[in-house]
Amino acid sequence: MNMKITDIKKLTDYHHLNLFCTTYTDRRKIQKQWIFASRSNPLSIKTDQRHSRPDAVVIVPFHIHEKKLVLIKEFRVALGGYQYGFPAGLVDEGESIEASGTRELFEETGLNITRVQKKSPVVFSSSGLTDESVALLFVECEGKPTNAHNEASEDIEVLLLSQKQSLDLLEDRQIKFDVKTWIVLNQFAATGAI
Repeated sequence: MNMKITDIKKLTDYHHLNLFCTTYTDRRKIQKQWIFASRSNPLSIKTDQRHSRPDAVVIVPFHIHEKKLVLIKEFRVALGGYQYGFPAGLVDEGESIEASGTRELFEETGLNITRVQKKSPVVFSSSGLTDESVALLFVECEGKPTNAHNEASEDIEVLLLSQKQSLDLLEDRQIKFDVKTWIVLNQFAATGAI
């Protein structure tokens, strides 16, 4: 490895997300800086061990009685509008991915997990801007969708989609999709499976 981080400085002081300025040497041994957002504390954790557990969980739910994929349409401040995605949330300290997924799915949709199908390793989606990591939790669920358990800062509509409805949604170029959701939804539209 030719590139090396030499220093990290915290630029902001917020509870769930902060900016950090990293000084690093490039392949030609020239010092450069990069600013990124982080949910963790890269100042106190060795860089190569920082992502042993995810910051958040993304739940990919399939409703076993309705035989439909569950999505949410949620207002996202950074986008200034609504985004289609999967239920997701931060993993609390000491909480397992499965426990976090169960809690977040219920809070955002009112649905209950009946079976975990599979769990991804820690993955990253915007590593040019943030070191945020997630685990994808593919589950079967049941119950009646509701947003009654949403926090005041959440504006969520729960959607149950058939394979055909998923295909129709993907063809609408006005919709803003979370990248992970678009990939899974495209797979579901093509095959009927998650």
